[in-house]
Amino acid sequence: MEYPADLIALIVRQYLNMVVVFGILTCLEIIFVRRGQPIISRALGLSFWMVGIPCMALCAWSLSALWAALGIKPLIIVELGPELSWAGPVSAIAAPLIGALIGDFVGYWYHRIQHRWLWPIHAVHHSIRDLCAVNSYHHAGDAIFTTLLVMVPTSLIVVDTGPTIAVMALLLWIQPVFLHSPTSFTLGQMRHIIADNRYHRIHHSLEPQHFDKNFGILFSFWDRMFGTAYDPHADEWPAVGLAEIDEPRSLKQWFDLPLRVTTTPATPACDSIPTAPVGVP
Repeated sequence: MEYPADLIALIVRQYLNMVVVFGILTCLEIIFVRRGQPIISRALGLSFWMVGIPCMALCAWSLSALWAALGIKPLIIVELGPELSWAGPVSAIAAPLIGALIGDFVGYWYHRIQHRWLWPIHAVHHSIRDLCAVNSYHHAGDAIFTTLLVMVPTSLIVVDTGPTIAVMALLLWIQPVFLHSPTSFTLGQMRHIIADNRYHRIHHSLEPQHFDKNFGILFSFWDRMFGTAYDPHADEWPAVGLAEIDEPRSLKQWFDLPLRVTTTPATPACDSIPTAPVGVP
């Protein structure tokens, strides 16, 4: 692996992915508008991503370089492509989804770890009040823990899904960002299997009955299996953010926000939690 050419190429690819995903979802938010998002808020969110993406790329590149230097290879390789070849074109959809199960299962438990032991860093993500696709950023330090607790185990258990159609790959990139879109477009009853923005909005809610619910990122059935599911009612679109701390308004506040977090996610910071009126996000 050549440094820095490989790392720069990885950063460029992730920036391009960001442009495509944010572009599609921002259009969706404008067409199926539920509430407007301040331009300044989107601009700040984009600036945080511009700094955060190189941090994530550096961690991913470093892990790959370390594994190559140590000669570490996957402990388990699941060959899904050949096993599903009998399904024909359907396998191009089924194989990536089945392959995503492992990563999503690890992601579900990592998400719960973030709330239990890594809350000051994860609180940056939950502090966002103008939640949207562009405003779904995390703290730069989150990349380190994601690498250690998600990328390391998933690099040792690899699922070979065979050829994947571009549309399917794009949908898998879009979905975890779409969770944060304030749009009237939802997945409807499909949310009982695949998490959507209404389902995940509950996870970011300021209302105490929603605390520590709906951790699922791709598949919502993990929450049902492990007792953390909350099905949103038809008129539920709660206010989001943290009652005790504002979202970052500058790069400095983005970096130092974890130092200002004093409560755990399961403990309300004040007696009166603001909520959105019924039918108004």
